[in-house]
Amino acid sequence: MVSLLRRTPLRTFVFYPLGTLFWELFLNKGGLKLELIYLPLMLWGFLQYRLCGSYRIKHGGGGPGLETLPDRLVATGPYAYTRNPMYLGHIIFLIGLTLTLKSYFAALITVATAIWFHFRVLGDEVKLAERLGEPYTDYTARVKRWIPGLF
Repeated sequence: MVSLLRRTPLRTFVFYPLGTLFWELFLNKGGLKLELIYLPLMLWGFLQYRLCGSYRIKHGGGGPGLETLPDRLVATGPYAYTRNPMYLGHIIFLIGLTLTLKSYFAALITVATAIWFHFRVLGDEVKLAERLGEPYTDYTARVKRWIPGLF
């Protein structure tokens, strides 16, 4: 079970939603206050994670996570706008979960996950700079880490 919890996609897309559902059902005595208008955010986040991951593997090699680093820099497609579209997909999904379930518990998970991803990205960038060299450092100078045009 512990090894399953280490897998970020399982945490984000399975364990966090299930945990939040159970928490909210317990807190609301078996009822949920759903805001279904926010469900598309969850779908967007999941699809962004999956499609950007497939794109990265196809164009850069490596594995689905950074345990197996890409062989080549991917600076096209979604990676031309943000350096971390897969991680951003996780965060978008969790924002959707928070808003759909109107859950403070999910909001806490979302904030904690966003902070954790930020520190993970800082470590990932060191590994990628070592592996890919100057093309990667040039890429980081022109493409924002998270939100295109902002930061």
